[in-house]
Amino acid sequence: MKIAITGCNGSVGKRVVQLALRRGHTVVGIDHVESKETIQHAKFAFVLADLKHYDAAIKALEGCDGVVHLAAYRNPGDYEVTTHNSNVVISWNVLRACAKLGINRIAQASTVNVVTMVYSQHCKFEYFPIDEAHPCLPDEPYGLSKVICELQADTIVRRYPSMRIASLRLHWSVPHRSHAQSIDSTQRSKDLWSYVQEDSAADAFLLALTGEGDEWSGHEAFFITAPEVACDEDVKDLLQRFWPDVPIREGKDVSGRTGLFDCDKAERLLGWVHKDDT
Repeated sequence: MKIAITGCNGSVGKRVVQLALRRGHTVVGIDHVESKETIQHAKFAFVLADLKHYDAAIKALEGCDGVVHLAAYRNPGDYEVTTHNSNVVISWNVLRACAKLGINRIAQASTVNVVTMVYSQHCKFEYFPIDEAHPCLPDEPYGLSKVICELQADTIVRRYPSMRIASLRLHWSVPHRSHAQSIDSTQRSKDLWSYVQEDSAADAFLLALTGEGDEWSGHEAFFITAPEVACDEDVKDLLQRFWPDVPIREGKDVSGRTGLFDCDKAERLLGWVHKDDT
């Protein structure tokens, strides 16, 4: 498969490139800046492109069979316009270019911050563990931009039903679990003490893109997080300290190191299981 990977120079983008090449795919890496680390591989080509321009997106993606879309501002920045406006324009350009070019397989990066979390003034969790049915009501531009990119995917597949788009709601991507464990649990209360190992995140993108089964179609969102919290305290104690009024979903056990995100949908439909050492 010839796969375009936007934002290929980012931390997750690099891992997706490497994993795709190891699995035998041809890769077109797309970014708006050159990387200091040049990839020397017969099946890799780099394209310098500013995807805020639709024509540039068309040119960069032409001839590809699938797209992993990672190019974006990864936090709210100054909480004004840059992150929101850039992310919304880039995601639409990529999705619309895919529709125009007949590229029917897309896996795009969303975020756990579609739920009010670390960048929000006040978190509002309806229940634990959080699944894809949880309300998405961000109060900041980064989370909002990702809610919009998911709505864009809903819109595109209504008009182009042959397209299949996965929006992967990544948590904080880190190279090792120990990196996420290094921060005090109080500081991470709004982040729910979670993370995703970046190689495992890369695996989720490729599974979403290349899976040939008919388990899902159209557009689907998936939480992509580790199954355990990255701290040494019991989750029940953490919840009692920080979120005592949030109910636990019926039939769900939240104790020990159990994470507060439910990734059953990703396992069921994508075959994805988080691994700390891939």
